[in-house]
Formats: sequence, C-alpha cells, structure tokens
Amino acid sequence: MKMIFASTLIALTSTYAMAASHSMAPGVEAMDQDVSGGTVSASKVIAPANGWLVVHRTGSDMKPGPVVGYAPLKMGENMDVSAILQEDVASGDMLMLMVHGEDGGMATGVFEYTLGAKEDGPIKPDGELVMTVVTAE
Repeated sequence: MKMIFASTLIALTSTYAMAASHSMAPGVEAMDQDVSGGTVSASKVIAPANGWLVVHRTGSDMKPGPVVGYAPLKMGENMDVSAILQEDVASGDMLMLMVHGEDGGMATGVFEYTLGAKEDGPIKPDGELVMTVVTAE
C-alpha cells in the first residue's frame, strides 16, 4: 500500500511540475552588462518549447537587426543562458535578446534563422515578440 501511495504521489508531483512549467508565460530577463569577454547572458529565459535565445543588434527604433549570437534553450525555465558573440560588440551597443523556436528548418538542433526567414524564427505569443533589450557596457 505504501508503495502504491508513493508511486501515486510521485506521478502527481511530476504532473504538477510539468503543468506548472507549461503555464509559465514566455519571457527573457537580462540586465545591461559587460560583453568584453565575448558573451552576453540572460539571467532567466522561459521558453514554451525547445528553441533558441537569439541576440540581435538593435537601435533606438527597437527593431531586431542582424543576429550576433545565439544559445540553445530547453522547454521551460532556463537559468543563466549565455550566448557567444560572433562579432565585436562595443560598449554602448544595444542588443535584443529574443526567444526563437526550433521550427521549420532542415535539421533539429541546428540554428538556421537568417533575418526575415521563417526557419527557427521568433516566437510571437499574442502577436508579440518575446524579448528584452540590454546595453553593452
């Protein structure tokens, strides 16, 4: 009897944890930061499915520009996600950290997005991009 109760409790706990992770709204949390080490980081990213944290250049218009880095994301909560920058970023440059999906490409686990493409493109729950903007220090 104790074993059945323990199994049931474990199953219910796992189901609750899975439901809780699915109910979290997608988001990106990050602060202005020193990128002189060649990376930019988000302290927390919540992704509705496996995908990517993509680093776009941006400006005062707040439109996503060219991709300068990316890092893989797992579905749910991701803590301390760091993307290696693929080109120089100067102090004062603005970077848009955005959640992209893993959809429509030719290979799973390979980042295939180019600006404006649909492959591994940005997610848009309720028609809005999931992102935050930081300034390089």
